[in-house]
Amino acid sequence: MQRFHTGHFGIEQGQTVLFSDFEHDGPMWTGKGRRETRAQVRFREPFQGVPTVFLAPDMWDFDSHTNQRADLHAEKVSETGFEIVFRTWGDTRVARLRVSWLAMGAVAADEDWTLY
Repeated sequence: MQRFHTGHFGIEQGQTVLFSDFEHDGPMWTGKGRRETRAQVRFREPFQGVPTVFLAPDMWDFDSHTNQRADLHAEKVSETGFEIVFRTWGDTRVARLRVSWLAMGAVAADEDWTLY
């Protein structure tokens, strides 16, 4: 469990289209080449510490004649952003993918100040 020792809690959310490989016969659609996609997400404001990040596919388009295999997770999570990672393998063919994300954590208050 992550505990926040502040009265100020922030939530930021967004959506990211990771790829649309069917439009140009990219590797996720053809099943050839690197089967991993990464996307950088930067927060509008930094969190005070490393936030909790939740990802969910909110639009996916898999080929109906192949197995549906997917690994979706966040890497390199920091106070200022994170990286969305999607991987597939085997005969899976993915035409396109959009991911919704949610970041939650402690944030600074307007009345906070720092001694230098």
